[in-house]
Amino acid sequence: MGTTVLMALWMSAASLGVSIPQADVQEQNRLFQRFWGSDFVWKFDDLPVKGGIEEERIPYSGSIYLDKYGGTVSAMRKYDRAFHGGRMLATAHEQWDTSAFQEPVTQRGGLFGRRQVTRMSTPNWHGHCNGWAAAAIRHAEPQRSVSHNGVVFSPADIKGLLADLYIYNDVADLSGSAANIQAALFHAVVANWIGRGAHPLGLEADPGREKWNYPAYAYDCTASKISAQQVDVRLNLTYARESQGEYQQSPRIARKKFFHYRLDLNPAGEIVGGAYYGDSSRIDMLWVPLRPKASGQPGHERGNPHIKVETILSLWRASVPEETRKKWLIVDPAPEDRVMDVASATSLVPLQDPDAVHAAARPATAATAAADVPAAAPEAD
Repeated sequence: MGTTVLMALWMSAASLGVSIPQADVQEQNRLFQRFWGSDFVWKFDDLPVKGGIEEERIPYSGSIYLDKYGGTVSAMRKYDRAFHGGRMLATAHEQWDTSAFQEPVTQRGGLFGRRQVTRMSTPNWHGHCNGWAAAAIRHAEPQRSVSHNGVVFSPADIKGLLADLYIYNDVADLSGSAANIQAALFHAVVANWIGRGAHPLGLEADPGREKWNYPAYAYDCTASKISAQQVDVRLNLTYARESQGEYQQSPRIARKKFFHYRLDLNPAGEIVGGAYYGDSSRIDMLWVPLRPKASGQPGHERGNPHIKVETILSLWRASVPEETRKKWLIVDPAPEDRVMDVASATSLVPLQDPDAVHAAARPATAATAAADVPAAAPEAD
């Protein structure tokens, strides 16, 4: 009887499906075409039931550099010694940034805790989790130390610099217009990007006030037909958890989130709506990190103004063997004026084939991480 009651609750929770707004459909189509030069697939039966990236491209588990512990200030000190002649410019900005965004916290104080005391404090969850997630998606893990101006940057130092480079950099939001990504859109995005494209996604994992971001890189699901136009789906999404501190060689800490939802299909078998069941995880958003921009530029207005994109990526390139960088597939959108040419060149390539992923992506819209910016020797500001 317990199982019957539980199933009834699940069904009740998903009885009212939510349709995908047409504007969200158009935006997913536009983004996928712009990044991949290929059509976003909505037909449920044409989407893979599992997918993931190659073993060597699994994102590393890095530090989230909590603000309460100083963020990336240790790496910034080395950056200042190497590129600012010892003037603590990048360090000072990081120290300000990790303490400037405080919130009121109310605690009991006074004799026997009878009096409430309110003070300003940096929230415990503030940090660089999105910066680490973006860096781990776009870049192979640094492997060897690099020296500049007598300062040695270890792999851990370079990972810290990358996390700071991306913390405020722009992303492509794949979550649609709802406050939290809907079940139908969640399935379509995961199956297209991870399943067809073998490309990791940024995962904002909690729909509450706190924001925790991780790189998601694999999934598998089972599906059963409820009716001709409804499907019950159980999906496990695999993502990399953060490590406790930064390691010279990071561990690979895998975790899974379980999702359970119903998908609504139109007569053509395309996903048009759906709803989560009561036992399912919920998340805020899925996103793709974009090519890093200089601080102060549109899309990176809040970045540290005393670090340079080219300098940090030059350190990263020197730390990672070329053969590894060449294998590291990432996608960046083509300029808007090239989108039509890109689409016509690659729209017939089936992305489910791992070899075809590289064939489709590289000539058109994607680049390897080795080509993130033109090679340049590090220069001082």
